[in-house]
Amino acid sequence: MYCMFAAIQRMEQTNNLSTGIYLLKLQNGYSLRPLKSNYFQMKSETRLNIVILALITVINYGNAQTNAASASGNGVRNSREKVEMLFPGGKTKVLILSFDDGMVADRRLVKLMNEYGLTGTFHLNSNKLGTKDYLSKEEVKNLYQEHEVSGHTANHPNLTNLSKIDVIYEVVEDRKELEQLTAYPVRGMSYPFGNTNDFVIDAITGLGIEYARTVGDTYNFGMPVDFLRWQPTIHLFGKTNYIPNDTANDRRELAQFYQLTNDFLKANSLALFYVWGHSWEYEGAGNKWAEVEKFFKMISKNPDIYYTTQIGLVDYINAFKNLKFSVDKSMVTNLSSINVFIKMKGKTLEIEAGRTKHIF
Repeated sequence: MYCMFAAIQRMEQTNNLSTGIYLLKLQNGYSLRPLKSNYFQMKSETRLNIVILALITVINYGNAQTNAASASGNGVRNSREKVEMLFPGGKTKVLILSFDDGMVADRRLVKLMNEYGLTGTFHLNSNKLGTKDYLSKEEVKNLYQEHEVSGHTANHPNLTNLSKIDVIYEVVEDRKELEQLTAYPVRGMSYPFGNTNDFVIDAITGLGIEYARTVGDTYNFGMPVDFLRWQPTIHLFGKTNYIPNDTANDRRELAQFYQLTNDFLKANSLALFYVWGHSWEYEGAGNKWAEVEKFFKMISKNPDIYYTTQIGLVDYINAFKNLKFSVDKSMVTNLSSINVFIKMKGKTLEIEAGRTKHIF
């Protein structure tokens, strides 16, 4: 079984005959064959030139095949390369601070957060605003202008005890009222008491709620697996003061909280530190506000941390998940309005919003 591999032809001016040789690729090598019978009647110098031209053609063809195979191999290797999500600026750490209820102590908490340049998500009960110990409706927009306002239901019931229509009412009415106060779409919530189940999640699906936080602390830095069953990392200061007058437990919980904080600061892989709580917890006996400020000082103004709201992280993760790659991962299109950072082949790459990028 053989095929023509290459051919060089030479037109003789005298008799206009096509002469030359061709190279056959055999199973065990190559063989030069004449194109015309008069090949061996040509001058030796002419025959030599034709052979040289044939060999040059063979070499060029071989190089082309090698390059094509190499390019094909690179495509295969690229397709096997893992695409890793990074946060804006190529950062690997992200912090979310989340506080519930909307009580008057939020004024002091927000002021402190603003001083340290921290961003938070505040989950409010709209029907409780304006009542004893709660913020007024009039101050919501200005107080939280550097932060996210999110839902917490209108009246703070245990949703798992309600009918479907009442679950819907609590979520929709809260969302509608908060949107009137903030002048932007409210797209998330936290569950009252942290309680939820499949029934509740089925009821709120389709109501414009894109994330919902529980209070089931994970004590790790993993990314959310299910936005509607979002588990935080840890309650602010852990379970200190959960047991009245148990100072030994308070010390253990506080030590664990700061150990986790330091672990996050030292993390060198993708890490989310999600801390939640209530501003009213820091009122009363003891110097808890000083402890809050100590934590804020530890965690703020760190160039390795991406500071964002909860909906901000949802939008970013969705933008990453919706990147459109070519089969060999040499090209990617970002259809979102957010610049997305990825890591591939050890390189940090920025995929600009609304653009297609040739990676390799």
